[in-house]
Formats: sequence, C-alpha cells, structure tokens
Amino acid sequence: MESATIERPDPTPEPAPAAGPRPRKRHGGKAFLATLLLLGVTLVVGSRAADIDAFTPVPQLLAFLPWLLAPTALALLLALLSRRWLGLTWGVVLLGALAWYIEPYGKASEPNGPVVAEVRVMTSNVQFGRGTDALVKAVRRDRPDIVFVEECELTCSAKLRDTLGDLSGRTPDYPHRRSVEGYGSTGSVILSRYPLKSTDPIPGSMGMPGAVADVEGHPVRLQLAHPMPPLPGQLDTWRRELGALRAYAAKDARTPTILAGDFNATQDHAAFRAILDTGMSDAARLTGQDRRPTWPSPTAPRIGAQIDHVLVSEEDFSAREVRFRRLSGTDHNAVTVDLALHRRG
Repeated sequence: MESATIERPDPTPEPAPAAGPRPRKRHGGKAFLATLLLLGVTLVVGSRAADIDAFTPVPQLLAFLPWLLAPTALALLLALLSRRWLGLTWGVVLLGALAWYIEPYGKASEPNGPVVAEVRVMTSNVQFGRGTDALVKAVRRDRPDIVFVEECELTCSAKLRDTLGDLSGRTPDYPHRRSVEGYGSTGSVILSRYPLKSTDPIPGSMGMPGAVADVEGHPVRLQLAHPMPPLPGQLDTWRRELGALRAYAAKDARTPTILAGDFNATQDHAAFRAILDTGMSDAARLTGQDRRPTWPSPTAPRIGAQIDHVLVSEEDFSAREVRFRRLSGTDHNAVTVDLALHRRG
C-alpha cells in the first residue's frame, strides 16, 4: 500500500515594510548654540540702544562691540544649518543694529574762526613705567608740545624730569610740568613747552593732574584722564570717575579744553559718550580713525579697543592728523595729534 504524499503550500512571504519618510536629522545642538550667541549679543546691543553700561560683563563686551559681528555671523550660520527661521531673522536684525552702532558717534565739524595757534599733543600709558624709555624716544622723535603720561610711577617721573624736564639742562625741552606722584598705576605727569598754571587734580583711584596752559597768549585747560578700568566689582568707581571727568568738561564751556589720556572706555560706553555730549570732540573721530584700537597693543590695530583718546572742545579745535605708535614695554599705543586752535566766531 502506497503512502500518499501530502504537498504543503509554500509559505506566504511576509510583506516588506512600507517605505516611509527618512528620520529627520537632529539639529538641536546647533540651534541651542545659536540661541545662546544671539542672546549674549542682544544683551550687549540692547544696553547700547538703551544708553546704559549695565552690569558685568556688558561694559567689558561693549569695548569690543565691532567684534560682536563674529559671534552674530556664527549664530546666523548655525540657524541656517538647523533651519531655524526665527533665529535667522533675529540674527539679521542684530547685524543691522551692530552696523548702525559701529558708525562714528557724534558730529565731525570744524570751527570756522581763524587759526591762532597749532599744538601737537601726545598721550601715552606707559604701564607702571615700563614703557618710559620708549616714550622718551617717541617724544624726541615726534616733538609734541604737550605730553600726557599715565601710570608714570616715581622712577618714570624722575626719568622724564632728568631727560626732558627742568633737570635735563639749561634749555629743557619741557620746562613746565604738573604731576601726581605715586607708585604703580597711581602716578601721572603732564609735560609742557608752554607755561602752566596749577589747578586741582581730579580725585580718583589713579592720578589725574590738571593745569591751564598759556598757548601763545591763549589760556587752554589741560586735564589728564585715567579713571579706574571697568573691572568686575569696580563698575561704580569706573562710572563715578568718568562722571567726574564729564563734570570737568562741562564746568567751563568758554575756555578751550584738551582732555587726554587712558579713559578705559570707548565710544560705545554711555559714560564716555556723556563726556562727548558736553561739547567735546574726539580727535580720532575728526580724522576718521575713531575705530583704530590702542589697546592691547600686541594685537592692535587688527584686534582691540580704542580707549586712549585726545578730546578737545569742539568750538575751539580742529584736528589735522592722528598717529598711533607702538611703544615697547607697554600694552598701550601712544596717540599723537596735531591740533589747530581757532578763535571763536
């Protein structure tokens, strides 16, 4: 008896999974970083727009406001890669605001009265006196009429007196001087070819001497500026000392005034703009070099901030030329300005 062969049907193949959309790549990290960058830049730009210096780290970042273009551009790229259109719009608005505020602050007008004297002014922070020798060489090369020297401690002050001042020989280059003698950063000196009448220094953490110069028969107020830098925990002192410089500038609007030194502030700080608003002009602004960094000198002029200034009363002075010089031993560039003093009206 033959056994029957039972044929089993072939197993039905399992249906292939339906093709669906590919899982979208995650860009959460890029979007998060873009948001952080945009928030940081917005805080700084918002403080600039509100005309306040706010709190740490805003004043420190305001000094480098033009360089905020870099993180803003990076945030735009990250927003584009992560397809965050809100971030793209936000970044474009910030770029526009930065471009607006990078423009020079204040007007650049010249007095229309006749020129009665020409004055060359130099200011230099010699960093605890370390740049004194280089400064002496720069003074002998540029031959300024008035020199403002910050952080000129006791040995620096003595060196200037012995090489350029009233102890340097029978006919000293700078027979007139006013100084606040001190150690470290507290000492400051004004050297002058013109006779000086003593005035009270502005009280501050560092020396800020002043005087009235007789410039070819015309009185000119001179004031050295060196307020406290905007260090964390020292912002109130920084604001107060810049406010004292503003009060000095506003006190006498009729006498020609030169206010020069290391302001530890740029045109992007509200406290510095308040000084300009009293009727002062920045000589670098008048010559189209208001964004030329003076500190830190190892990276200037490409990267840095312009915190060393020569300010002049806008109704009295025009600026012909501004030169920035790298001096060995100090982290500040010296600033030399050729000024013309005009008779008013």
